[in-house]
Amino acid sequence: MNRKPIFDTVRRLLGRGFRRSEISALDAAIDQSLADDAPPAIRTIGPDGIALIKAFEGLARVRPDGLIEAYPDPGTGAEPWTIGWGATGKGIGPDTVWTRAQADARLVADLERYAAEVAAAIGDAPTSQAQFDALVSFHYNTGAIHRATLTRRHREGDFISAAKEFARWNIAGGRVLNGLVRRRREEAALYRSGS
Repeated sequence: MNRKPIFDTVRRLLGRGFRRSEISALDAAIDQSLADDAPPAIRTIGPDGIALIKAFEGLARVRPDGLIEAYPDPGTGAEPWTIGWGATGKGIGPDTVWTRAQADARLVADLERYAAEVAAAIGDAPTSQAQFDALVSFHYNTGAIHRATLTRRHREGDFISAAKEFARWNIAGGRVLNGLVRRRREEAALYRSGS
């Protein structure tokens, strides 16, 4: 920001030059004003991102009694076992069964963790809610937010190139999966809608 016009105007109003302490005080006031005007950092996933994740993760293997069973990874046919809204990890195996409340609670906890990891990875890069939602969905599915070129391009503000990077992440178990192709296309579309 060019501060010269502001300083010139204040000099004219005062009818004199500035002391060093006055220059520092004016600089600090301008800096604070700019910080106050900056949009708040997006740090939580919004409804569009949650809907996208739920649409692609699904709530698979719901039994007639309402309980939910774990299922094998579609790419490998085995590990990692998944349950609920795409939850994986320690304690989830072929015999794992949850209630709907457990699946929903795990989704909330996972989204908080993944959103925090995305926020850390993108730092203070300007990010719209739609972009943040798409990045959280991507990370929720891949776990790759810290190493993806997509993240670097986003931090650099190259949103066009970043959106193109989603399509590269369509392989699981050594093969292209149609579900991942569709998911990456939807994530990229959501990302672009906020650019």
